[in-house]
Order: sequence, then C-alpha cells, then structure tokens
Amino acid sequence: MLRPPQKVSRTGSRFSLGGRLAVDFANVPATPGQPIQKSLSWEELLAFLEASRIIAAERRAQLLTLPQSDAQSADALLVRALRLRDRLRQIFGALARKERLESEWVEAINGVLRITEGHDELVLDAGAWKLGFMAREGGLDWLLAAIARSAAEILDEGKDARLRACGNPHCSFFFYDQSRTHKRRWCSMALCGNRHKVAAFARRHLVRNRAGA
Repeated sequence: MLRPPQKVSRTGSRFSLGGRLAVDFANVPATPGQPIQKSLSWEELLAFLEASRIIAAERRAQLLTLPQSDAQSADALLVRALRLRDRLRQIFGALARKERLESEWVEAINGVLRITEGHDELVLDAGAWKLGFMAREGGLDWLLAAIARSAAEILDEGKDARLRACGNPHCSFFFYDQSRTHKRRWCSMALCGNRHKVAAFARRHLVRNRAGA
C-alpha cells in the first residue's frame, strides 16, 4: 500500500529541496545549480520513490529487476513518469512567473489521478495524525499517485501557491516557499545561495581593486 505523501521530504537530501512532493519530483534528476536532465532512468525513478518514502527499500529492490522481467510495464511507467515530470515543470514555471496554465499540462496530472483508485485516510506520521492518500496497487501507476495528488493540491491553492524558481539562473530547481517572510530566493542557501554570495563578493573585490589601481 502507498505510504502517505510527504510535503517535506527528508532533510539534507537533494530530493527534498522543493518542499513539496510534486515539486521534488519536478526537480529530478538534477543537481542544485545545474540544468535538469532531459531523460529519467528507471533507477533514478526508483531512487526518488524510495527517498520520498513512497516505496520501501525492499520494494525498490524488487522493482529494480522489472525492466528485465516485464520491460513493457516498466517502459510504460517510465514514459508516464517522464511526461508527468515535464508537465509539472511547465506548470510550476508558469506558476512562478504568474502565467496562465495550459489545460494539456494539467491533463498529465488528471490522467494519473483518473486511473488510480484509492482513498484518503488519517495516518500517524512522526507522532501526529495527517491526512494521506492510500492507493490500491493495481498495475504500476499507483507509484505516481501521491505525486499527482501533491501537484493537484498545489494547483488547488491557486494564486496562493508559493511556487518559486531558484534565483540562480544556472539552476533548474523549483521550490515551495515556506519561509516566514515568503521571500526565499534559493533552492538551497548552502548551495546556490552561497555561490551567489561568493560571486557577489568576488565582483565587489574586483571593483575595489580596479578603483584603487
């Protein structure tokens, strides 16, 4: 059974910088400060699902061999996952820029929600009761159910959704701004934010040196 979707994934992981499950998925596979990779491998998909606690390590080990035992099913899920990721990036980019969303983008989310059966259920998570979506495992599409549900919740927020694109022009990451001031600029202060500080310091140092020359 599907574990409840996590709005904040495990701290410190590159999979968790987005702050919401769907945003984290839109960022894979990539490294903060770098462009998103166009492709998505079966191993990368399973690594994300495990890191996000959608599947357990044992389930991941079982699924790793699926391309050898049932290539058609694995390929179909990977194609759907890649399409969903790319549509999410279009959606989140538009939200970050306050632009209109295209219906065809949203259909990728609805497509997963439509074919995935399940129900809402209160689950105990870190000592607190939270509402989670419990999917029935029918085929493999249930693996994407929590991601689609997370994306739908963000879109349901409308103009209140605090989707941001990282302020580093070389970074492809999106994030959900949950800061107190709602003025977060970087996907990671320790990575892109620190790089910006270092670059700004170098520019100021160069200007002072030229002025003193």
